[in-house]
Amino acid sequence: MKQSGKVVLAGAGPGDPDLATVALMKALPQADVVVYDYLANEELLRHAPQAEKICVGKRAGAHSWKQPAINSLLLKLAAKGKTVLRLKGGDPYVFGRGGEEALVLEKAGVPFEVLPGVTSGVAALAYAGIPLTHRSLATAAVFVTGQERSGKPLSAATLRALAKLDATLVFYMATAHADRVCKALIRAGRPPKTPAALVHKGTLPGQKVVTSTLRDLASSMAAANLGAPGLIVIGKVVGLRDKLDWFESKPLFGRRILVTRSREQASRLSEGLRALGAEVLEAPSIRIQALKPSPTLLKKIPQCRWLVLTSANGVSALFENLGRIGLDARSLAKVRIAAIGESTAQALKEHGLLADLVPKTFVAEDLSSSLIKKDGKHLRGSLVILARASQGRSVLPQALQQVGAKVLDLPLYETLADKSQAERLNREILAGHLDWVTFTSSSTVDFFEAQLSPAARAASLRSLGALCLGPITRARAESAGYKVLLESPQASIPVFLTAIQKHAGR
Repeated sequence: MKQSGKVVLAGAGPGDPDLATVALMKALPQADVVVYDYLANEELLRHAPQAEKICVGKRAGAHSWKQPAINSLLLKLAAKGKTVLRLKGGDPYVFGRGGEEALVLEKAGVPFEVLPGVTSGVAALAYAGIPLTHRSLATAAVFVTGQERSGKPLSAATLRALAKLDATLVFYMATAHADRVCKALIRAGRPPKTPAALVHKGTLPGQKVVTSTLRDLASSMAAANLGAPGLIVIGKVVGLRDKLDWFESKPLFGRRILVTRSREQASRLSEGLRALGAEVLEAPSIRIQALKPSPTLLKKIPQCRWLVLTSANGVSALFENLGRIGLDARSLAKVRIAAIGESTAQALKEHGLLADLVPKTFVAEDLSSSLIKKDGKHLRGSLVILARASQGRSVLPQALQQVGAKVLDLPLYETLADKSQAERLNREILAGHLDWVTFTSSSTVDFFEAQLSPAARAASLRSLGALCLGPITRARAESAGYKVLLESPQASIPVFLTAIQKHAGR
């Protein structure tokens, strides 16, 4: 008899993927199937590349899956022996129907686990600058669902009872009933001037907060044209927002930025942009595939005068290949090393090596002139090895050959198109959901273009500003028709991020 699988009921948190728990991040790579809701941030799904993904997204007025169908799906998958991660927005046991699903699983004898998540009633308020409690203003807090089991709005009796509590009231799923809720609370005795707020898309860069009074909140929401997903907050603590609003003060708050770097390299740039408040969409246009040069070529490296590395990818591939033939950093003890860009130099440092030459700008032209200036009289007849991508430009070897150097091009990796996110990318561009696109090499421009439909390409040229790492990248982006907003002065992610931050502050 085939062993039953199990279901993990997990909270995805309130929206910001950085608020996902350590337990969830451990569970994602172990899942066979991820069954996720509309409010679970899809960025988390990339941590489960091995898993089948099934969206059972439910949103107000557009339920694509009824709850009985979701229950049946979980049972069916578990019966096949699958490890199912049931991913819910916020916490599965806080208005997430996780308790109902757990009872269905228990009745069927399906093993299950529960991974709590950060609920929006805590996190969204914190990101909005509204503390849930405060010793002088609110010593209690109540989480309330805006709908009773029947799907009807809260009863008048429930609202009368809530109005008598001296507590912060946080209403989930009540935006459609805001006017009724506020009027009922006032009739039951809550002062009309009680501070009130709507927190829309809390913890995300698209967060919007409407502050008002209990009497005027519904009309303020209508004027701002805001609804679900959102939380209604009622209580004196709302008055602290003006002083405690930290999230919306970030320099890139509200900006939606596309990162086209390979997935292996994207994390530092994406994390830096998110830390500055941006909403980041990772849609890698390239992927890096390592090559395996012949041992004969690799054994020439310790004999060369100069080893030239043009990227951090080249550094990683170099040491992987050296290890393959039983060599390590000690074999480079007598070799002079040149590196294009601070990131390449830093990658070398991580292997215990310091670059002998790092040009001021990160282009082949500057490297060749700097190398010739530094060691020109010794280059004639000397071996120079270029450890780089298979598609490297010819500028560098030609310049070195002109001064008599013996140049060996050593391809260590190749850059290939990554179209895994093409469908989502086209959808986001056509919907106008993006402001800026980052290009870190000319190949990211080329392969980004290759993913776009004619309509999406036209839309991207109209609406996306390009942020470029280096002059070669900038030239390629401009030739493709993009409006370049900035060019980073150095081949360094920290410098790139600083340049983006300065541009946003203009």
